[in-house]
Amino acid sequence: MKLIYLITFLFSFNAYAGVEVQTFDNQQQEQTYKKLVDELRCLVCQNQNLADSNAELAQDLRKKIVEMIEAGKSEQQIVDYMVARYGDFVLYRPPLNKNTFLLWAGPFLILLMGLIVLAVFVTRQKNRDKPSLSEEQQQRARKLLDEDEGDD
Repeated sequence: MKLIYLITFLFSFNAYAGVEVQTFDNQQQEQTYKKLVDELRCLVCQNQNLADSNAELAQDLRKKIVEMIEAGKSEQQIVDYMVARYGDFVLYRPPLNKNTFLLWAGPFLILLMGLIVLAVFVTRQKNRDKPSLSEEQQQRARKLLDEDEGDD
């Protein structure tokens, strides 16, 4: 029985994690908030959006988003503010421009390079399997094969 209490105690620390509750004047503001915290990246965690991150910076950014929504800023104005302050990295889907071109094209370039390496490898394997015989050796081999067929 003590083991059950110990296990329950050890796994209950998540229950003490703080939960932020945001209240808005209308449904539109709440939807805007949810959309923004889902689409903006936590700069500390990098693999989490603002909604999922518990980092202090993410908490501050969520508060700033709430302030801006309550001040009547549009969704685009808030995104523009975040990009101006933190760069395109704050966006999960950065725009395609000269600074982010490699980010967008990189996976395709890596795939293309992989296909080229694969094609070269397969071609070399095929060429390695083919014996390179001189004309004299080929004639001798044909002669031996013909003699072998005549013995049957």
